[in-house]
Amino acid sequence: MRKRFYILFVARDAEGQLRKIPIPVHYLYVFLAGALLGMFTITGMAGSYTRMLWKVASFNQLRSEKKALQTRYEQLEKVNHEKDIQVASLGSLANEVSMIYGLKPNTKLLNAGDGPVRQEQVTYSLDTLNALRSSAMTGAATAGLSLGLTHQATLTDWAHAATAPTLWPVIGPITGSFGERVDPFNGEGAFHSGVDISCHIGQSVVAPADGVVTYADFYNGYGRMIQIDHGNGVSTRFGHLSGLTVADGQDVRKGQVIGYVGLSGRSTGPHLHYEVRIHDTPVNPHKFLRSTLAQTVAGLPGT
Repeated sequence: MRKRFYILFVARDAEGQLRKIPIPVHYLYVFLAGALLGMFTITGMAGSYTRMLWKVASFNQLRSEKKALQTRYEQLEKVNHEKDIQVASLGSLANEVSMIYGLKPNTKLLNAGDGPVRQEQVTYSLDTLNALRSSAMTGAATAGLSLGLTHQATLTDWAHAATAPTLWPVIGPITGSFGERVDPFNGEGAFHSGVDISCHIGQSVVAPADGVVTYADFYNGYGRMIQIDHGNGVSTRFGHLSGLTVADGQDVRKGQVIGYVGLSGRSTGPHLHYEVRIHDTPVNPHKFLRSTLAQTVAGLPGT
């Protein structure tokens, strides 16, 4: 005969008598099974709720990112439109200035309707405008005309003329010309890369244009030498100096004293060896020497 097991609960009734309540054990199994099932159900619901919260947070984050990207795109679109208008205005202004000065328009200045405007076009237009404004304010426009710029010149040529070294660094007779000559030391033919300007020892040497000093020290053959970068590939050299008043990396202004005449280095007497270089290639300085410091201060036209 199969045995049966019970769980007895003992309690007192209202009359104070003990009563036994038998509960079959398999009822307990049913209760435990139900409890476990309920626990798993609650755990599953909690997991689903957690996943739902994570998805909602991710969705909100993506929505915020989308809104931020849309705002950024609208800002960039606005900036691009403003640049188009700016380039169109600069191009129109540059063409007007070209007509005033009798210059040939540059093909880099495109109208906004010719296609997408590139950043290099914006930069070029601004640089050209600044160069033209600078040339008009500093008098370099006159120097540009004196350098031989004609109606066939481009705006780039005009911008380069604004930084040309047109000032005589010292005043004195030319004792050594540019080009082929007889070397005074060995009597053989040699190329002279600048001009020799005779003057007294200690005479002030001035910068022929604005620029940055790229060398100020002893240099083979030149003695004490200064080199100035004027931008647009133009540089100048000053040799045989007795003293320097500038240093490497220093900004100099047109007419500023940079050193003093001497006879240091390979020299037969006191003079200034003066060079003008285009992309480090020597050119004849006579093309650029147009005015003296006295004429510049007095506001007189150059020769």
